[in-house]
Amino acid sequence: MYNIIIYLYQLGVAVASLFNGKVRKMWRGERDAIRVLREQVDVNARYVWFHAASLGEFEQGRPLMEQLRQEHPEYKILLTFFSPSGYEVRKNYEGADIICYLPLDTITNARRFLRTVRPVMAFFIKYEFWYNYLHILRHRGIPVYSVSSIFRPDQIFFRWYGRQYAHVLKCFTRFYVQNDLSRQLLGSIGITDVTVVGDTRFDRVLQIKAAAKQLPVVEQFIVGCEGTGVRGCEGHLVPPSPRTPAPSKIFVAGSSWQPDEDIFIPYFNEHRDWKLIIAPHVISEDHLGQIVSKLAGRKVERYTQATEESVKDADVLIVDCFGLLSSIYHYADVTYVGGGFGVGIHNTLEAAVWDVPVIFGPNNQRFQEAQGLKACGGGLEISCAADFQQVMQRFTSEPQSIKDAGRAAGAFVKQMTGATQKIMQDVKL
Repeated sequence: MYNIIIYLYQLGVAVASLFNGKVRKMWRGERDAIRVLREQVDVNARYVWFHAASLGEFEQGRPLMEQLRQEHPEYKILLTFFSPSGYEVRKNYEGADIICYLPLDTITNARRFLRTVRPVMAFFIKYEFWYNYLHILRHRGIPVYSVSSIFRPDQIFFRWYGRQYAHVLKCFTRFYVQNDLSRQLLGSIGITDVTVVGDTRFDRVLQIKAAAKQLPVVEQFIVGCEGTGVRGCEGHLVPPSPRTPAPSKIFVAGSSWQPDEDIFIPYFNEHRDWKLIIAPHVISEDHLGQIVSKLAGRKVERYTQATEESVKDADVLIVDCFGLLSSIYHYADVTYVGGGFGVGIHNTLEAAVWDVPVIFGPNNQRFQEAQGLKACGGGLEISCAADFQQVMQRFTSEPQSIKDAGRAAGAFVKQMTGATQKIMQDVKL
């Protein structure tokens, strides 16, 4: 049944590729993967294979790849993606020797792929459970590890109709899961090779913090005409001169969608003692135009068009490019992470690591890090504009509450680190 579904899916992707550019990239990339491997694989090398569905899973696997590279340079790294949103962004990642799409999980593709690469071990990040690849890896005696995986009772593996498919989980050598509930759920279906280590994303955000960029345009936006310099933080490069206190507090909204913007923008149109930085998830002229139209009477600058001089007079900065958000969070007094009024919140840890409070929408139940931030007081859930206004009024009237929530957020991130080291110490290389 599984293989029938895969072939039907393959047919559907082929048809969809005629009409959708993103699907077309994936379709071509999957079909081209075996050729890429045959051209690039060194037959005398030993490859460790990492597979990530998309960009988020890549970030979870990245600390493992980089530690493996540092401690065991005798191995080469193969990195595969399922989604274009991962491959297109990281196809030039220097931490892997070969990067390509993963051919669709048919028996023929899996055999060709593994015959070409002959990996000595494989790491599947979080949710990847490809039936044919995993069974052939097991048949060949190749160790396979699931890392940063997390399981919930409503997943197919734990339903009566999914017990047959759940056998695929027995192909893994060991699971390195995020929490004890995952260990218990796997134990309920007879899988005991499980270690609770946490989430490697916590390790990754500490790496991101240490490598944060200094952004002169953002610094001048914050300071305005009142002075120069920027607040310092451990692990972040700063100018030699100290920051002169800014006249306004800074609110950074990251990965925002239109429902998020409909909540926080009206508040800041009325409360102009805050400066606002918006880094929307979708950067298109239509969306950027919508944002500007909602900012009634405020002086707006777009990052790509701003200069250090022009941005001084602005009180709203729109970040209309990618790759800066994790560094921009450093400049915030309060942050907001979008997606919670849609399919789910984006990366809250990139903000929390900077010791700032994080506000997000209600669709966060599937995100363990959000639950942890709420529990410690560093994360604040809102369900409507009235909730947001209440939170911001408290922050404004009680400035100490910003510091307390920020310290709680940062402490939570720090105490949850260490998963990468635990995995690498346990895996036999």
